[in-house]
This record gives sequence, structure tokens and C-alpha cells, in this order.
Amino acid sequence: MNRKFKILLARPRGFCAGVVRAIDIVNKAIDRYGTPVYVRHEIVHNKRVVETLRSRGAVFVKELDKIPDGALTVFSAHGVSEAIENDAKDRGLPVIDATCPLVSKVHAEGRNHATHGHEVIMIGHSGHPEVEGTRGRVPGGVLVVSSTEDVSRLEIKDPEKLAFVTQTTLSVDDTRDIIQTLRTRFPAIQGPDLKDICYATQNRQQSVRDLCRSIDLLLVVGAQNSSNSNRLNEIGMEMNIESHLIDDALSMQASWLDGVQTIGITAGASAPEELIDELLQAIAGLGETTVEEISDIVENIQFKLPKNLTDPVVSK
Repeated sequence: MNRKFKILLARPRGFCAGVVRAIDIVNKAIDRYGTPVYVRHEIVHNKRVVETLRSRGAVFVKELDKIPDGALTVFSAHGVSEAIENDAKDRGLPVIDATCPLVSKVHAEGRNHATHGHEVIMIGHSGHPEVEGTRGRVPGGVLVVSSTEDVSRLEIKDPEKLAFVTQTTLSVDDTRDIIQTLRTRFPAIQGPDLKDICYATQNRQQSVRDLCRSIDLLLVVGAQNSSNSNRLNEIGMEMNIESHLIDDALSMQASWLDGVQTIGITAGASAPEELIDELLQAIAGLGETTVEEISDIVENIQFKLPKNLTDPVVSK
């Protein structure tokens, strides 16, 4: 008996403006300056993106000491600490910074609070590249909290001189609860409510919530170490929908589709659309499919590239 699946595609899904900018930076750096181009850490959290750029001549390294003297260096979209930036300057490495402008905005907010004498709390996941980059951008560092329980354990120097910022890729719901807990415990705390969570993260989360009202199964295409992809998967589970975060079509198990009629598909902000296309083909190989895109959310934000990739090349 031929199975039939109705597939609902979330919109928006996949690449956000910050990811598009970061990938463009590496590609244009290769086009303009040749290879190799060294990238500190994964430019974004997606294996397919990294492999595609590697095939063009990008070399991904964990730390700057793996980069030869004089080699063109790109900082990833997640941002880096001031110490790493200074290390690159001291070594004379030509650098192109692919930090997402929205992450840079969080850095600026944190520095501004610290300049005014505030102790800074960051809502985020300790160890995540964005959090570590922000930690190293704010004078005096930041205190990291990832749950309301963490807030209760905070030891603060002066509750009257306190501020917070947030990682851009968090769950809107979890962050709202943490902010409320912070404001309850520290009424004088300054912060941006939910404004630091980037527009793309919020849009993708809202799209998944809309999707989960009409599906039996949610498939989220994204890397296992992608914070925003994990949040999308968690939203599905919170809404009592069977949900799976998968790297690609090969990661899908056919048994997940047993007894399923309507499948929801979305992708994290670092996942290319080709992975969605491959997943649709894989499902079509298991039964007859109809595909419908849902949501009225339209994204048209674009971020400018660095000047050293857009200014005319000066002939020597």
C-alpha cells in the first residue's frame, strides 16, 4: 500500500542574513585574495557549509596559532574575544571579521553597561562561541546564566549596579522566564527584554510554533552543535510533537514516519536549502508526497559586507 505524506514547510527557515553574510565573506575573500583563506572555528555551525567552503580552499582552524604568518584570517559569525583580535593584530594577520552584526550589537551593549560601572550578566550557554566571544569583549567579563535556577545562585557585588545581555540564538520562552526572574530578584537591573534575541531566531521559533499545530512529526534540519536549531527541536517537543534534529536526509530514520500523515520541516539558521531539498526527495522515496509552505513571515534584511571586500582593488 502506497503511503501518502503531507509535508508542511516552515517559513522562514534556513539561512539568516548573518549567515548569508558570513558565507559570502569567505567566498568573496577566496575570489579576491586567492587560497588558502583561514577561518577561526566553523564559519557557521553546519557541516555542509563548512565542507563546501573547504572544497574552495578555506582552511578551518580551532585557534590562531594554527594559522601561518601573513595568512588571510576570517573570524566566524559567532564573534571572538578582544584577546583573540589583539593576538591577530600582534601577529600582523590580515583579518576579515564575519561576526554577525547582531552579535556585535550585544558586544557593544555589554561594553556600554560595564563602562557605566555595571556588573554584566549574560543569558546564554557557557562554552558556546558567541558567549565566549562576548565574555571576552566586556571589561571585567560576564556572569553567565542559562536557567532560572542559575539566577538564584548568582553572587552579585552590587544589585543596584547590574545589567544583562542575551545570546542571540536562545529560546524566546526560556529567555523571557530568566529575564523575569532576574527582574524579580534584582529590581534595579538594566537590560533589553527580548530585543537581543535576533529577528531570525524569533521568526523561526514562531514559525515552528505555527507549524506544530498541524503536524504529527517535526524534522529540524541543522547541526547538533547549533544552538538555534536545538531550540527549534525543543519547541516541537514542548508542544508534544515527536521531533528530531537531523544533520541531513541520511540522518532520518524511515521508522519515524510510521503512522504519520503530516510532517513539518524546518531548518536552523545555518542550514542550506539544499539539505531541505534532499530531505524532501528522501521522503518522496517512501511514499506519495504533497508539499505546502506555511507562514506569513517575510524576511528581507541584508547586512553589508566589510569594506575590504567591496572597495575597488587598488592595482600596485
